[in-house]
Amino acid sequence: MAREAVKKMRLLGPDIASPRLAGKYTVGVPMWMWVNQSPTTYGPQSASASAGGVTVTATAKVSQIVWQMGDGATVTCQGPGTVYQASAGMTESPTCGHVYAKTSAVASGGTYRLTATSTWAINWEVTAGGGGQSGQLTQTQQSQMQVAIGEVQVVR
Repeated sequence: MAREAVKKMRLLGPDIASPRLAGKYTVGVPMWMWVNQSPTTYGPQSASASAGGVTVTATAKVSQIVWQMGDGATVTCQGPGTVYQASAGMTESPTCGHVYAKTSAVASGGTYRLTATSTWAINWEVTAGGGGQSGQLTQTQQSQMQVAIGEVQVVR
């Protein structure tokens, strides 16, 4: 019945935010990673299912996001990340970030494919007619974006 409650939910992949227009970044400059939060992309979200006098209620929320950066690096973040503010300048994100060490010019199409995989933690409990049983399920969802990583060279 817990799985039936989960089927009523709309659990999507992360809504990836990007502070750079057209996803353009620079080698050696920290990239801040965060997601926009909504019930369908981060949670929480709840649904119930009933059968034979028993009702199960499930609540889902993202517990972590694993970012595959496209350059071979993987970054695991326990929360949604911190929204970049221009006042932060070139500092690293306090919660979720990455620094590219090489340009994406050699990658297919000149961009890296960034993949964010959210793990939804789904807690369920029998709320009527079943005597206090509970448990947890997990589900993963992915989103992708292309990022171009360029180099800045000083000309004298």
